Amino acid sequence: MTDKYLFPAVIVAAILGWLLALILGEATWMLDLMRALKTLFLSALKMIMAPLIFFSLIAGILKMGSANRLGRTGGLAVGYYLTTTSIAISIGLICVFFIQPWTLFEPLSDTSQFDIDFDRIESLDGSGLAVLSQILKETLVSPFTALANLNILAIAINAVLIGLALLLVAGNNAAVVNVVDTITNIFYKITSWVIWVVPLGVLGIVYELTVSAELELIKQLVVFSILVVVATCIHGFVVIPSIAYFVGKADLRELFKHGARPLIVAFTTSSSAATIPVTLTAAQNLKISDSTRTFIIPFGATANMDGSALFEGIAAVFIAYLFGVELTATIVVLIFFASMLASIGAPGIPSGSMAGMQAVLLMVGLPLEGVLILLIVERPLDMIRTSINVFGDLVGSLVVDRFSQSEEPMIEPQDSEAVAS
Repeated sequence: MTDKYLFPAVIVAAILGWLLALILGEATWMLDLMRALKTLFLSALKMIMAPLIFFSLIAGILKMGSANRLGRTGGLAVGYYLTTTSIAISIGLICVFFIQPWTLFEPLSDTSQFDIDFDRIESLDGSGLAVLSQILKETLVSPFTALANLNILAIAINAVLIGLALLLVAGNNAAVVNVVDTITNIFYKITSWVIWVVPLGVLGIVYELTVSAELELIKQLVVFSILVVVATCIHGFVVIPSIAYFVGKADLRELFKHGARPLIVAFTTSSSAATIPVTLTAAQNLKISDSTRTFIIPFGATANMDGSALFEGIAAVFIAYLFGVELTATIVVLIFFASMLASIGAPGIPSGSMAGMQAVLLMVGLPLEGVLILLIVERPLDMIRTSINVFGDLVGSLVVDRFSQSEEPMIEPQDSEAVAS
């Protein structure tokens, strides 16, 4: 199954699950079969998630190229990423604290069959310092223990430390970079195989929810999607252009003129990685120096995921409400910062941020069935947030280039088709 057929297949599976539930109802053999399909998908997700996050993060750090790039340009890039992601998190927090349109409808009536880790949720329910102490205790463990226990925070921390150490020790040693890239691509490939069973998982969860008469879920998904789209567009078309204008001193007409093609390609492919050549061309046409654009654009395609962090934070709170889990303000804030961490190193492939979504749910004890529910509407949302991620990379290269004061001379824009090819 190719990427372009995934979303239609998910929709067909959802409709089929609904029709089968209407026809067969609570037939024991069918309910057992559908739960088996759901379990197949969730088990496959758990199998691939830990190594995928681990190697994706290491590969993202190694894309800096050498320890020298951890200097002024790298610092400016990280500063830009943290600033824009923090703004995205702030927008998300406003949405979940003051809007929450899904609360107009009742949560799921029967959540007994879902694996909600109430002990985990309770352990995070305390003062900020108590939660911080708990997190530090969990994160400072060996990478082997973290991977074996699916400890997402510890996996991320270990990956960052190992990535930075490799960068400082090996520099731009091609052998090390190639090995890590190869391993990362192997797990990307396995992930693409796991994607094949997404429609089966959706078929199972829709059948199960329909039998339980949870038809209001569709309305909740609609209002959730509208909120995510509005919040993402505010960040992408108000916040990011404002940064480009006031900080990067950009001509907004030129920015949108040259940024239109990367936005379109990102929207149609849902892949920030596939958009890199086109984004590089746009940056070149905006007269961004070669040294800045060739570093910031590929690095940003892995590390700068504002739209993904915003989506994952709102989605986790939405899932908690669906399953009747009450979250304290401390846990909600933790969710958004966990989303920021999980979005770093997310695969630049269609629906790649769902790996981060799984990580966030597990981190706070919410069931992975929430991923299957989100997959019903995830693809169109992914198209929008990928466009925002790519646009943020382009603006990031513009801002960094203005302040990095690179001594490398500018190069003349080339034909975009030639560069993209």
